Amino acid sequence: AECVSGCVCPEGLFDDGRGGCVEQKDCPCIHNNELYSSGHKIKVDCNTCTCQKGLWKCTDDVCYGTCTIYGSGHYNTFDGKFYDFDGSCEYVAAQDFCGDKNSSGSFSIITENVPCGTTGVTCSKAIKMFLGVMMKNLSNRSATPFPAILEVIPESELLYWNRTVGLYLVIEASNGVMLIWDKKTTVFIKLSPDYKGKVCGLCGNFDDKANNDFTTRSGLQDSNPLVFGNSWKQSPMCPDVTKEIKPCDLKPHRKSWAEKECSIIQSEVFEICHSKVNPLPFYEACVHDACSCDSGGDCECFCSAVAAYAQECIKAEACVFWRTPDIC
Repeated sequence: AECVSGCVCPEGLFDDGRGGCVEQKDCPCIHNNELYSSGHKIKVDCNTCTCQKGLWKCTDDVCYGTCTIYGSGHYNTFDGKFYDFDGSCEYVAAQDFCGDKNSSGSFSIITENVPCGTTGVTCSKAIKMFLGVMMKNLSNRSATPFPAILEVIPESELLYWNRTVGLYLVIEASNGVMLIWDKKTTVFIKLSPDYKGKVCGLCGNFDDKANNDFTTRSGLQDSNPLVFGNSWKQSPMCPDVTKEIKPCDLKPHRKSWAEKECSIIQSEVFEICHSKVNPLPFYEACVHDACSCDSGGDCECFCSAVAAYAQECIKAEACVFWRTPDIC
């Protein structure tokens, strides 16, 4: 359905893919397998694209980065590296105190992960957001964690606002840090482009390169997510994670149910998104969660896993309406 000249149209005119003949300046553009007329504007992340002569011309603003932590230990870093880490402790999710021990930073976000279910996988149950804090204050500040709490600890002149948007609580600070939380086990951390290459923690370093995201607290790069994850624990008293947990092997009777439910991610419901965001890691994470949530709340685990893929699809400009009265 490209805009082409051919034997269908008179000389100088182009087939517009809709059965008509147009001048080149009126050629439509294609996005998500749909045709858009010349002059039509669409949003792609934080940029606007305009259809001109059959081609998209886009602004090139630098967009906020997003790190997602969801379900039982799934991480998608600012640079798009997807991995699993099941540690039971408090961990640095993202902060800008990196490298120089005396450097002052403007934020630190800590996730407290606790076991969920009986297979040993862990979920993020409490989030602490330190704003404008010097590094030395981080270790001796204590916040009482409750199940699924979010605690904001501001210091200095940093302003922050919170608001509820649909299912999510949004906290936005004046230093370009935003935290979006579903009050369960999903957290989105958004950072302004000013932080590119200046952050560290389980969410990676936000330098547009996924291959160096496993940088440990001591600044060394590792290929093993367990070594990397263990290095970001807040307390030396917590045990290190030594092996990856495979809940479907431990609970084989749940596996077929999990695969059946999670197949929605690979089904035609999300077809518009498959070419933009690879569904496989999200499907595998969904099956992992549906197997591991065996202490009640298994539907919630499944819904969070599908919602995480839907969120990535929205970022890629593929809007999917997947929730129904029967599904989540």
